[in-house]
Order: sequence, then C-alpha cells, then structure tokens
Amino acid sequence: MDSPFSIALNLIASGDAVLMQIIGLSLRVTLSAVLIACLVGLPLGAALALARFPGRGVVIVTFNALMGLPPVVAGLVVYLMLSRSGPFGSLALLFTPTAMIIAQTLLILPIIVSLTRSVVEDLWAEYREQLRSLGAGRLRSVPTLLWDGRVSLLTGVLTGFGRASAEVGAVLIVGGNIAGHTRTMTTAITLETNRGNLGLAVALGIILLSLTLALNAAAWGAGQWARGRLG
Repeated sequence: MDSPFSIALNLIASGDAVLMQIIGLSLRVTLSAVLIACLVGLPLGAALALARFPGRGVVIVTFNALMGLPPVVAGLVVYLMLSRSGPFGSLALLFTPTAMIIAQTLLILPIIVSLTRSVVEDLWAEYREQLRSLGAGRLRSVPTLLWDGRVSLLTGVLTGFGRASAEVGAVLIVGGNIAGHTRTMTTAITLETNRGNLGLAVALGIILLSLTLALNAAAWGAGQWARGRLG
C-alpha cells in the first residue's frame, strides 16, 4: 500500500481536480480578504498615526488588542451578523465564500491598521520637519510616508496573509466546510485527517507549508533588499 506521502506527491504532480479546487478557493478567499484589509487598513492606520482626537489612545489599544482576536470569536461575530436573525441575514451570505472573506478580513484588518500606524508614526517623527518645510501637512504627507514605509508595510501584509491562510475556526463557522463550495485547505486538512484520507490531507499540508515558507522568504528578501538599498 502506498504511503500517505507518496499519495500526496502523486496528487500534487497530477494536478488532482479536487486538490486544485480547494487550493484555488483558499487563495481566492485569502487574497480578497488581504486586498480589502489593505484598502481599508493602510489609510486608516496612517490617519490614526497622524490625527489627534479625544479617545485616540483607546482606539489604538483596541486595534492592538484585536490583533490577537481568537478566530472562532471573529467567526461567531460574522455568523451572528449574517444569520437569518442577524442584521444582514436577508443578504443570504452565510455559508458562502463571501462570508469567509468577511471573517478573514476581520482577522487581518487589526494587523494592517496597527502596523501601519506604528510605521507611519515613526516616519512622521523622523521626517516631520522636512515634510513641513516642503509645505506638506499631516494629511498631505500620508502618501509619502506610506511609500517610504512600504517594505515594513509589506511585511505586515504578508503576516496578515499568513494568518488568514492558516486559519481554521472562523472559516469553518461561517463557511460550513461545504465540498466544492466553501472547503479551504485548512478545513479540508481537518476533515480528511478525521476521515483517514491522509493522502489528500498531506498534499494540502505540503502546499500550505510551501506557501508559508514562500511568504517568509518574501518578507526576508524584502528586508534584505531594503537594507541593501539604504546601505
């Protein structure tokens, strides 16, 4: 009998349809969540870094705390919002890829906001006088500061991607792990392991591990490149 590892390699090499469908859905959901979190989180984090208003400290602490939000809690919140008795139940989004994207965005957003705030705050403290001498106020400085901090911000984005791609609890609650519809790599690994279908579980584990290694390599490479450019 073939070992689970050899079965897994055969599935990967042959481009098994079920395997590819699961991988494709996982990447689509996670990339969508990362994109939405960046579109919202980068300007929000920059605004939080530069703006001064009552309660700012509370907002910062809240976003920092939400970086450690348990995935099952995020999934529960989204489930309650999208369930039939919830405020958005009429949209019928529960147990769809859209619900999974919302849950993952909720997990990633605090990471993007908090890291962006920290990076922009540090850059503003360093370049404030120069930017002001060029006539750039706080708001007008945001694009420049985001561009200058792009390498550090990229690391945060990759961290968010890594967290989302390895997440199980939230997507299981709001997606339902429906075959061919909402089954991602992490939920499929859990299910197939319980079923004893170790070949598919190992194949998905290899892909997920390879993705994690690639993300870390990209983050390390970006840091090395930046250090080389800055001398």
